[in-house]
Order: sequence, then structure tokens, then C-alpha cells
Amino acid sequence: MLVSATEMLNKARAGKYAVGQFNINNLEWTKAILLTAQELNSPVILGVSEGAGKYMTGFKTVAAMVKAMDESLGITVPVALHLDHGSYEGCYKCVKAGFTSIMFDGSHFPIAENVAKTTELVNVAHNLGLSIEAEVGAIGGEEDGVVGKGECADPEECKQIADLGVDFLAAGIGNIHGVYPANWEGLSFETLAAVNAKVGEMPLVLHGGTGIPDEQITKAISLGVAKINVNTECQLVFAEATRQYIEAGKDRQGKGFDPRKLLAPGFEAIKAKVKEKMELFGSVGKA
Repeated sequence: MLVSATEMLNKARAGKYAVGQFNINNLEWTKAILLTAQELNSPVILGVSEGAGKYMTGFKTVAAMVKAMDESLGITVPVALHLDHGSYEGCYKCVKAGFTSIMFDGSHFPIAENVAKTTELVNVAHNLGLSIEAEVGAIGGEEDGVVGKGECADPEECKQIADLGVDFLAAGIGNIHGVYPANWEGLSFETLAAVNAKVGEMPLVLHGGTGIPDEQITKAISLGVAKINVNTECQLVFAEATRQYIEAGKDRQGKGFDPRKLLAPGFEAIKAKVKEKMELFGSVGKA
């Protein structure tokens, strides 16, 4: 059931759990995530970066695939199709394509420009019944060309953006995209607590969910995080499962080279990882 992410995240914030955003890269990713959400009776957010959208031949193709798959699989849990780290132009493309939620990442702009563009996009999204996420501070690392140094957010700027009427807010708290380095200092809970105090009951978003220790995830949820993004971890388990299948020579047995067989171990690995994360985030049974 395709919906905006507003209601599911407000419920998560009030219920002290988080909804997972799992980025999709192709049909296998999408099917694995949707089936797992349905099996666990969990709300879910399908994230699409601009790079992944381009890879899948455009946002219109992505929206059509997700809508058709949602109907064909008989998905009844709430599902939001969400633009991840969207540019100003990308937001408009996703609105036109039929996404149910967008993220405008204006964190690299001066705060005045971030405010101006976010204000405009909030009005556009809400007039169409879509949810919108904004960002303050920066998520470290690189994802599909979006590069950040990992600066912690200014709580006052977070309040400024939150007051514009966004539905949920991403604030940099030392989190990064990709695999965390061995010398990573951990999340800045001091920053998160300060941001939480400024934005009231607004759901907060934790990007870069891959590799953050479970106890830090749990603490972040207790301080207002209601949406956690996972991408790299699904890519890693998919690659490992596929590698093991090929190295075992199973692609040479019978019709093991058929993509339906070749990609099956990776598909199951994604399902297992999504299940693990939904259980950790506390969203199981919350649809």
C-alpha cells in the first residue's frame, strides 16, 4: 500500500521505534524488501538515490515498477517511495513521476538558501499529499556523488528548518555513508539530544545506518530517531552471497547460470538483512 511516510513516522516517533528506509537498486532489491515487510507486518520506506534512479532508467520507471509490484504482490503494509538525498531539480522529477515522499538535501547550501528552497518544496509536497524530509549538517562519506564531511548539525538551524513544516528531519551527528572506518568516534548523542530538544516531536532521521553498533541505534531511537537508512549493508550481503554461489561452481550446475537462480542467494540475503534490521529497529508488527 503506497502512502506518504508522515503517518508511519509520527507513529514510530510516538511509539519509540524506527521505520527502516532500505534503498532499492533493481527488481530483486524491491521485491525482497516488500516481501519481508509484508511477512513481518512492518511499515517500510523504499529509498531511491538520484544515481540509482538514473541506473534504473529514470524515476518514472522506478515509480511504475514499485506501484505494479506493490499491487501484484498484494502488499497491505504501508510503503513509502522516497527520494534519498534529492537535489532541488530531482525533487520535482520525483513529484512528477509519482513518488509518495521526497527528501530535499539542502545541507550544502547556506542556511538561508536551504530555508528558501525547503519552504518552496514543503508547499509543493504538502499540496499533493506527499511527505518531505530535509537535512541540516552533513552525512560523511559519499553516496552516488553526494559527498559530505560529516559536520554535526547546528541545533538552532535544525529548529529553523523544522519550523518550515517538513515532516521529518535528517541531522548530521557524526554518521557517514558506506562502511565506517576503524577509528570512527561514534554518534554524537550530545548533538542528537540538543536537536531533539529543539524540534519537539518531529521524527528525526539517521542516515548511514550500516555498521552503527546496535546499542547506538537503540539510544538514537530513544532520542527521537524514527527513520533509519540502510543501503550499504544490503549491497554487501548481496555481493557476498552471489560470490559464494559462483565460487562454489553452482552457476555451472544445470541451469545455475539462469539469473533467477544466480541472483536467488543474494535475494535471500537481502531479505535476511532487512528482517534483522526491522527487528532491531522495533518496527515488526507495527503496520
